[in-house]
Amino acid sequence: MFTLSILDQSPILSGDTAQDALNRTIELAQVAERLGFKRFWVSEHHQSKEVAGSSPEVLVSHILAKTEKIIVGSGGVMLTHYSPYKVAENFHVLANLAPGRVDLGIGKAPGGLPQSTKALQYNGLSNPEDFNDRLKQLIRYINKQDELSVEPATRIAPEVILLGGSVSSAKFAAEQKIPYVFAQFINGNEEQLIEAAKLYKAIYPTGIFMVGAAVIAAATEDEAERLAKDTDLYRVYLETGEKFTLTNFESAERFGKESGKTYRVERVPSPAIYGTIDKIEKHFTLFQNYGVDEIIVHNPVLEKEARLTSIELISQLNAVTQS
Repeated sequence: MFTLSILDQSPILSGDTAQDALNRTIELAQVAERLGFKRFWVSEHHQSKEVAGSSPEVLVSHILAKTEKIIVGSGGVMLTHYSPYKVAENFHVLANLAPGRVDLGIGKAPGGLPQSTKALQYNGLSNPEDFNDRLKQLIRYINKQDELSVEPATRIAPEVILLGGSVSSAKFAAEQKIPYVFAQFINGNEEQLIEAAKLYKAIYPTGIFMVGAAVIAAATEDEAERLAKDTDLYRVYLETGEKFTLTNFESAERFGKESGKTYRVERVPSPAIYGTIDKIEKHFTLFQNYGVDEIIVHNPVLEKEARLTSIELISQLNAVTQS
């Protein structure tokens, strides 16, 4: 059995409105709680017509009010856009509303296209180069290690967790003594996952190393393969050496054009794990063998009933029960 959680990106399915997508996320959180998943996270995306979650802290608040026991968090807040102090304030409020049930997942990616990134900066606030400093400052605020206090004070602080997809980010999380999530659903390189887990545990043996994996479970192998058909990724390489991963070719092309730089787009085979529950279990066992403590299940299925069926099947492998 495995410790399992869920990351939901509030996809806007065919024929849906954004309101439909957000309501479905609330319903899925309630299902996740009933099925015994440990955490339920929501993501941050900007300028997207495919997903509805642009403000995770707002959505987290609503989900906390609609559930009773499951831990709810951001997967994650894109800290390059924001003041660490304001992020700490937001999550202190959430931690007071639901003590012991709030995760503060932090990411480095822009979470959107260049135009929305520029709009979020407004006064030049966004700077990916100072991300590590921002995260260190945020940790100090949350852990009450800064002379400047964050109010309201918390009885149980939110858990700060770093999300990334590289060995270097895993190393940084270990050095800061915080949990880490390797985003396998973005970077499917198995060797890098293994190296990241090994290095993290070498530096921080008691730390929690998680993997965020795109997982599709179905009653038959053929059905799972059909659902996984359109889950390839598209990577944009800029002339500056930067690279960004998107879920469809149109968004990747738009990203390249909005960047104003020379670029190329490369199709990346889907990192999704798909199949019957027996096949999924074998993959999860591999993760455990790599040193993974917890699996965050990202559900890329874009059909309503099949999305729920996949989560229900995966829950059969869940070792966690909410008490």
